[in-house]
Amino acid sequence: MADKITMKIGFERARKVFEEMGDAEMVAFFDKRLEQVAKRATAERKLTPHQLENEQVKEAILNEMQAGESYTIRSMLETFTCFPPTMTVNRLAALLSQLGPNGSRQIERFESKGKAYFSLPDYSE
Repeated sequence: MADKITMKIGFERARKVFEEMGDAEMVAFFDKRLEQVAKRATAERKLTPHQLENEQVKEAILNEMQAGESYTIRSMLETFTCFPPTMTVNRLAALLSQLGPNGSRQIERFESKGKAYFSLPDYSE
């Protein structure tokens, strides 16, 4: 990332050059642009419709899973009723990885005989 020039870095460099040249109008211009960049960087981001759908699907997966049961991706696609018609194996795998060990840690992933299984941790023990 050190090699790339961001808008902020570019505007700061340009502002400095125009400041050294004594061009107050251009300095004010770049000050305004730097304010806009800062505002955009701190703005709250809204989820896209697809991201909202993914959040709903992840919540539905957790609701359909039973503690102590193990599921493959294929068995989930065949038995769970929460998936939209566009659900694919790869998309489900990506959603499960977001719920798994590297994501929010709400489900557990393990392998047995070369197959990946997912389960809901049983916290009643």
